[in-house]
Amino acid sequence: MSIKKVLVVDDSKTELMFLSDLLQKKGFQVRTAENGEEAFRCLALEKPDLILMDVVMPGQNGFQLTRTISRNPLYADVPIIMCTSKNQETDRVWGMRQGARDYITKPVDPAELQAKIDALG
Repeated sequence: MSIKKVLVVDDSKTELMFLSDLLQKKGFQVRTAENGEEAFRCLALEKPDLILMDVVMPGQNGFQLTRTISRNPLYADVPIIMCTSKNQETDRVWGMRQGARDYITKPVDPAELQAKIDALG
């Protein structure tokens, strides 16, 4: 599966701009959401090929959202990469248990992110 459309879920406008810019320069189509509600609206409009998921957000956090999305038959095949400042091994393990395919910590290294996306595609 080649990855073209990416949904970035993060409550930080700075982070959304940074990741969107980074991904668009690599040729990806990017949609953004600032919380779980917006993420589901985006999913309903157009199913992405990949979701980059922040963890710390108001309302539903990224772990809960990842679990909800990965257990929904409509979206279970969409890979999720947790993209967070939470850099403890326990956070990474928990994120993977919720259904994430990979985990990257902020500040995001563009080369590392690209390698993780390539590994999924």
